[in-house]
Amino acid sequence: MTKTKKMAMVCMIAAVYAAVSLVLAPISYGNIQCRVAEALNLVPILMPMSGWGVILGCFLTNFIGVINGLNPLGMMDCLVGTFATAVAVYGVVKCKDIRFKGIPWLSMLMPVIANGIIIGIELGVVFFQDNLLIGTLISGLEVAIGELVAMVLGLFLIKALEKTEIFK
Repeated sequence: MTKTKKMAMVCMIAAVYAAVSLVLAPISYGNIQCRVAEALNLVPILMPMSGWGVILGCFLTNFIGVINGLNPLGMMDCLVGTFATAVAVYGVVKCKDIRFKGIPWLSMLMPVIANGIIIGIELGVVFFQDNLLIGTLISGLEVAIGELVAMVLGLFLIKALEKTEIFK
């Protein structure tokens, strides 16, 4: 695959991530969320460089959400949310070859854990200042559950993409 094609793929993944997240904005932001576009977190299993598209897509989603008043976390989410996605993508890539019965379980857990912890803390700080520990735990669990749903969708996505020639 040429550098140009790889860059186009990264940009396309970023655009798809942002478009899906913004179309589904009511469930993409806030303390109870299921960002369906997070399913793209598993695409780096097939092409590690695509992780940059997921990270860029997350940043764009959070930034556009701030501009449009959709993202209640504000500019902090552009940094913290993007950092959480970068940690998740890094974990996915590091664990991509570890499979059990053909399923990359450990890669699937990386976004659940990273976002549950990092975004859980962010939400706890913003929305639960009076009871930070309980707020962080509850928010983290809610985000982790939404992320788990996205990872199941991501599994179906990568299984379908593995059958194509798109990453070759």
